[in-house]
Amino acid sequence: MGLLGAATFAAGLNAWCDEKPTEKELAAITERGRALAEYDAAAWHATDALQTANPNTAAGQHYLAKKENGRWTVVFGALTADKTKFLVSYEVTRLDKPSEFGVKKNEAAKEDEGFYLFAARAMELTIADFGRATRPYNVAVLPAKQTEGKDQQGLLYVYLYPAQTKVGTYPLGGDVRYLVSADGVKILAKRQMHKAILDVAPKKGKKMVAGYHTHVLSDEPEDTDVLHVLQQDPPLSEMVATQHFLYEVASDGTIRIKKQKK
Repeated sequence: MGLLGAATFAAGLNAWCDEKPTEKELAAITERGRALAEYDAAAWHATDALQTANPNTAAGQHYLAKKENGRWTVVFGALTADKTKFLVSYEVTRLDKPSEFGVKKNEAAKEDEGFYLFAARAMELTIADFGRATRPYNVAVLPAKQTEGKDQQGLLYVYLYPAQTKVGTYPLGGDVRYLVSADGVKILAKRQMHKAILDVAPKKGKKMVAGYHTHVLSDEPEDTDVLHVLQQDPPLSEMVATQHFLYEVASDGTIRIKKQKK
């Protein structure tokens, strides 16, 4: 048994801080990471369901997911030319099992002027800012909850992170989180979470007990560290070493400090 060793290095773009993060702050990272993992899984299963029911219909369309009453719905559609409406062509809703989704085609595209419109605007805005990627990327748009005593009601988080391209290999890094205005037309903040991209895969003949990477852009784990843990099958805990702390992101996404460095 052993640790999977890999380092993510980059210039320190986010401020250093040797102050010990609170349990509340770590729990907030876990909560965001779990929501992102749910979004990612819903989008994946919904896309598979749509392509099975109607091959090639998802091509060229945005997919956007939303959770209501404990159930995820993923819509596929496009913005109108003037970006005042989002036209929903398909609605894919999770059924009783997490991996089962029902597909509904809107013969006349349904016009949305609420969350999906704002999310689609935010998606296009941040993709343009992010620039061209050299590999496939996923995009997720989630409501931004109140953090650090600031009211963020209505604002949006947009995550851009590398997509899995090979079964059993899980990318980590090269990801960004944006904070976008409630109407999706203005970037309020941009957080580079990791710089380099690592394609993490188990080594032949070795049973891994945890992953490991060095994180230099901030002094705490990122939302996508939780996503990385929960994406794996089965989930595998991750050790994250920052300048002042060694963290463990457990297999359920819970974060704890294992060691404070002197």
